[in-house]
Amino acid sequence: MRREIIDASQLELSDKVVTIKRVTKTVKGGRNMRFTALVVVGDGNGHVGAGLGKAVEIPEAIRKGKEDAVKHLVTIAMDENKSITHDFIGKYGSASVLLKKAPEGTGIIAGGPARVVCELAGIKNIRTKSLGSNNKQNVVLATITGLSQLKNPEDVARMRGKAVDEIFA
Repeated sequence: MRREIIDASQLELSDKVVTIKRVTKTVKGGRNMRFTALVVVGDGNGHVGAGLGKAVEIPEAIRKGKEDAVKHLVTIAMDENKSITHDFIGKYGSASVLLKKAPEGTGIIAGGPARVVCELAGIKNIRTKSLGSNNKQNVVLATITGLSQLKNPEDVARMRGKAVDEIFA
């Protein structure tokens, strides 16, 4: 996973709440209710992140989730038609997400959690398929993991010590 430090203060980040869950803890005096919010943030230009916030009230959980997501921003390699550079399978836990490159005009063909990540990352043409677990949190994290591990042709050429034309030959 590419871990470069991204200055979030210079990015115009938008956010979407993927899921809000009510969780309870049984204690001696009864049940404690809390909320967890899974939030995805992105700038629509190759940066996306996900975070989990937990609090007694929903707005506070969403705010904490947003702060956590900003801390975990990753950069995504995209090609000239706003698609990914190559096919890849992102994995997180038991969730796997198949990410397929798509030609111009395809749009975003993805299920709920993966769609949110792709939209906020700025990807316009992609096909995805969620495999394995359908836990929303793990699907979001599998999608982000897969997108962050994509490589540009220039990066691959540099690692192999070749020209970009030789890579495609």
